[in-house]
Amino acid sequence: MPDSPFTFADLFAGVGGFHAALHHAGGRCVYVSEIDDAARAVYVNNWVKPLPPDQRPRINTDINLDTAEGAPVDVPPHDVLTAGFPCQPFSKSGAQRGMDETRGTLFWNIARVLQERRPPVIVLENVRNLAGPRHAHEWDTIIRTLRQIGYRVSSRPAVFSPHLLPPSSGGTPQVRHRVFICGTYIGPERTAAELAAGREPDPVVNPVAVDGWNPASWRTEWILDEEPTAARYRLSAEEVRWIDVWDDLVQRLHARGVTLPGFPLWSDSWVLESDLGDLSALPRWKAGFLLRNARFYERNKLTIDAWRKDHPELVEFPATRRKLEWQAQGARSLWDTLLQMRPSGIRAKAATYLPALVAITQTSIYGPGRRRLTPHETARLQGLPRSFDFGGQPDAASYRQTGNSVAVGAVWHVLRSHVLRDAADLPDRLVRAVTSAPSHLVSDALSPAAFDPSPGSDALDLQTSILAS
Repeated sequence: MPDSPFTFADLFAGVGGFHAALHHAGGRCVYVSEIDDAARAVYVNNWVKPLPPDQRPRINTDINLDTAEGAPVDVPPHDVLTAGFPCQPFSKSGAQRGMDETRGTLFWNIARVLQERRPPVIVLENVRNLAGPRHAHEWDTIIRTLRQIGYRVSSRPAVFSPHLLPPSSGGTPQVRHRVFICGTYIGPERTAAELAAGREPDPVVNPVAVDGWNPASWRTEWILDEEPTAARYRLSAEEVRWIDVWDDLVQRLHARGVTLPGFPLWSDSWVLESDLGDLSALPRWKAGFLLRNARFYERNKLTIDAWRKDHPELVEFPATRRKLEWQAQGARSLWDTLLQMRPSGIRAKAATYLPALVAITQTSIYGPGRRRLTPHETARLQGLPRSFDFGGQPDAASYRQTGNSVAVGAVWHVLRSHVLRDAADLPDRLVRAVTSAPSHLVSDALSPAAFDPSPGSDALDLQTSILAS
């Protein structure tokens, strides 16, 4: 088997976001564990089958099988361990039961591997909420456990998002703040001594733009493929009608010089303030929204009443489509924005960077194209190459997999920053591999225009409005 500068084990591997980043530095994957059959098949198709047989990693279907209590850990030795361990126990979209939930205990499988194999570097990833106040106990338990095993880790979370990186450093137009836990193995005694001396490390990265990059410079079209011919990505006639009706109001208000507010607009609540009645029994947030909507209606009553008269079909829209969340700053039309059909309403954002991909099917709509992003485009949004292939699986599975994936550029930035900081305590071959790899890791995830943008006056105006908001 040919020599590699370093090896890595990929736990909770998904479709290979970590693999893409470490492969870029010349790393060889020796072990993959992914319980989801469909995601594992995509991983194997993209990252394992192209390799010569003697370089292919061992594939495992369930980490519990190789870390069973009372049995040896059946994970081969490796230099870097990566793990995007299940986030549902900590996610705001879940029950947030933390380690009380079975999936939350999967961290202990990681700890068992670390105790046995002691790889020089670990990079763990999870949702930002893991380091939030609701999960302070879980966070403290994770950090304390890693230190007891012998890893130098910060008790403060390293938070980063791919939209904070410029295109030349592997960034992509997606705001996706995630927590990274990076560790260097230095042994329990030295770990304890450093802490006793007050030498706790700072987070390896911070959630700030890198190299002077302005995130408002992102353009959604940089991750788009050529217009797809498949009709299933086009908006339905009903969806177009919902957007057209709201767009008519947006343009009427713009024509009067009215700036749309940032709070959710609830058309069912557009009444005079005097007609609201007693709001004291309502939750404060809801009473506040009702009051602001009533005042918005009073300020724009003539325009709104004329709009309602011209669109009697509004009352037949689903309740969630009678609401608009305008977050598009200086955009002039809904069709110039990024849209999401959310339970809270139709959300419109400027067509710069996109909201975070999620595992449920809530795919962003590219307004100028009047269509949803394709699965392949969501893969590019995570920094995966254009050659990435989902095979013939249903789109719903592909959307779910990219929603669960890690952003390749963010992983690479975090790993590189960690290795640079702790180089003196890491194997030379690993340091040389990471520091000598090109800083831009997937050259074709973004369109060529991303590397030589020539924004016009509209783009500059949009940037100014975003920064001022």
